[in-house]
Amino acid sequence: MSVQTIQKRRTASAIRTLKGERPIVCLTAYTAPIAKLLDAHCDLLLVGDSLGMVVYGMESTVGVTMEMMIAHGQGVMRGSKAACVVVDMPFGSYQESKEQAFRNAARLMQETGCSAVKLEGGEELAETVAFLSRRGVPVMGHVGLMPQSVNATGGYRSLGRSDEEAEKIRRDARAIDDAGAFSIVIEGTVEPLAREISASLNAATIGIGASSACDGQVLVVDDMLGIFTDFKPRFVKHFASLAPEIDRAVADYAAEVKARTFPAEEHTFQMKRQKL
Repeated sequence: MSVQTIQKRRTASAIRTLKGERPIVCLTAYTAPIAKLLDAHCDLLLVGDSLGMVVYGMESTVGVTMEMMIAHGQGVMRGSKAACVVVDMPFGSYQESKEQAFRNAARLMQETGCSAVKLEGGEELAETVAFLSRRGVPVMGHVGLMPQSVNATGGYRSLGRSDEEAEKIRRDARAIDDAGAFSIVIEGTVEPLAREISASLNAATIGIGASSACDGQVLVVDDMLGIFTDFKPRFVKHFASLAPEIDRAVADYAAEVKARTFPAEEHTFQMKRQKL
């Protein structure tokens, strides 16, 4: 009788223990096929509310709903086996009260099976993070540039250049860390400050537009693969250039359809020839 090895999915606590051991590899994922491709290489898959902009063409993440996050979270869970999956809590799903946050976090975890939830905010959300953590909800925090708040903060820009701004980010990160977050995303923050904050926290830090000294890194997968070509933030590196390849493939397909060379006989179902 053979014993089959069951692959265990990484947990939030397992991600936390990687701090100081080795860099944590993280990418966003929004669909089952992409999650399947990323799973072997990533410690953590983030179902980010960035899907509002990446998948649905929204101008910001503010219009993303719980239903959207649940549907995409379910897809990523089906497509992955090993990575820790974290799902963003969308704007308006946790800011009202810690009780509202718990109800929606519990719903996300129950309906997707994800390992943890992520929310944006600093000192003002520390009580909420502690409330969730004490009730069995692993929380990833998010400080620095917070996309859900761009309407209030004046748009997308790097933060931490002034003493006042830097101190605010320090306090935010410290408060979320003390509240029990297992990990904290540091986004759009000047490098020396991000480095300093990462070294001072117990939580594992995940940088995006921050510092190589963060405990891990995350990018939007469509950015990293070079699918978007009209806008490339400073912090993005194209590890592939898929947009031209996709354009070429679709152009070839269109040409063959118009020329009636596709589908060829091998792509169609023929009647079986009867034996005489």
